[in-house]
Amino acid sequence: MDIIARSSKQIGAALRRYRRQKKLTQAALGERMGARQATVSKLEGGAPATQLDTLIDALAALDLELVVRPRTRMPVQAIEDLF
Repeated sequence: MDIIARSSKQIGAALRRYRRQKKLTQAALGERMGARQATVSKLEGGAPATQLDTLIDALAALDLELVVRPRTRMPVQAIEDLF
């Protein structure tokens, strides 16, 4: 299932959802990424100033990829309701 995310909080929520689907703890995902559990927590929380490399490492550890495409015309509230 594709998830549309337009903010760091929405990206974090999507990563949390996939991590939980794979039955991983934050610590286990951190081990796969070569990062600390606290880093995973900040990423999932949508913390500002998260390094792009950290996001890419998390995506790879969860067997996900980032797709860039033109925005849909979906209202912001409809996207928020997904989370």
